Amino acid sequence: MNIIINGRHMDITPAIRQYSEEKLKRFEKYVKNISEAVVTLSVEKYRHRAEVLMRVNGVNIQAESVTGEIYASIDEVVEKLERQIKKHKDKLTSRRKGSKNEQPAVADTAAEFTPDRAIVREKLEMKPMSPEEAAMQMDLLRKDFFIFINDSTTDINVIYRRNDGDLALIEPVK
Repeated sequence: MNIIINGRHMDITPAIRQYSEEKLKRFEKYVKNISEAVVTLSVEKYRHRAEVLMRVNGVNIQAESVTGEIYASIDEVVEKLERQIKKHKDKLTSRRKGSKNEQPAVADTAAEFTPDRAIVREKLEMKPMSPEEAAMQMDLLRKDFFIFINDSTTDINVIYRRNDGDLALIEPVK
């Protein structure tokens, strides 16, 4: 597993780096094929924020935590990741269909536009998936919408959560 640790408004000491790496390496016993973990640690006044994005079998799992101390933030974000990974594994085993074991890449490119904000472009590899798998990814990432390539039509689709709690699928008309 490749672990990248970034610091915003703070220096990453060897102790913090070692602590973060030890905490993240324990996920290797839960999930195989963790390709990358990006840790971003930041300090804003008295708030210490830890954000982690893990790439597991083409699936992005992310969590963040804000506390009064950086080590507590790291501990809390690891607990959140652990819960998400267990939930993801449970969903995979309950929804497994035949020999489809590959998980798709996640396309999370939400950026609000206001005159004082810049547009950030992100390019992510998207693998074809069914609308049910896209709904699972959206729930896993705790997002309100998800863009994906439909495996049956090979078109780009959008699935989103409506105000009434149901999910809606947007498909292009040819």
